[in-house]
Amino acid sequence: MPNAGDNGARRWRRHARLLPVVILLAGLAFAYAMGWHHYFSLEYLAQRQTVLEAHVAENFWRALAAFFVLYVLAVAFSFPAASALTVFGGFLFGWLIAGVVVAIAATIGAAAVYLAARTALHDTLERRAAGRTARLARGLREDAFGYLLVLRLAPIFPFWLVNIAPALFGVPLRTYVAATFIGILPGTFAYAYLGEGVGSVLAAAKRSGRDVRLADLVTPEITIALLLLALVAAIPTIIKKIRAAAGKDG
Repeated sequence: MPNAGDNGARRWRRHARLLPVVILLAGLAFAYAMGWHHYFSLEYLAQRQTVLEAHVAENFWRALAAFFVLYVLAVAFSFPAASALTVFGGFLFGWLIAGVVVAIAATIGAAAVYLAARTALHDTLERRAAGRTARLARGLREDAFGYLLVLRLAPIFPFWLVNIAPALFGVPLRTYVAATFIGILPGTFAYAYLGEGVGSVLAAAKRSGRDVRLADLVTPEITIALLLLALVAAIPTIIKKIRAAAGKDG
């Protein structure tokens, strides 16, 4: 029969599992309370363009390292600034360097969110695996890479949501990281490339006296291209499902 000490230890372990998620939520709340979200906008970039360019020119590697750490933290704390930061990176460091740095930083940040969610939801995962969702969880495990690749390529799904969802079904970390890194490459380099050319957009906005928005940079062609990439990535999964259904019918 368990004693009071055993019960207390179990309660402590349950609370300890929640600590990573509590830290991430507290960090997100703190960032909003400090008003940091106002800095992740093209309006701020337009206002500080000269200062930022001068700082990067004088301290390129230090600035690049700071940008890398900032991106990891922004993704880990689910701060809604990934697109703007990628544009910033392309503008300040060039599309190639920014694309590589952002892809690595975003993958690290996403892995941190995944691990925090998996740790906090450990007990829930065990119950789900044994309950009515066991078949869905098993299916995701069997083709986790294909599912995640589509979710990463398709820009219609929130990045933070896709960071957390795989933890609900016990997707292996290695699969999660690989699908995340490969899946975000097209969008990352697209936004970084947009950032490299944002200088002319900012100049035109200043001449016209209006504020520039991120939506001004994202063309319908880029959005359609990313959706088509997601569709192409989904084809193997769709074919596998059709074959499996045909095999059952036969």
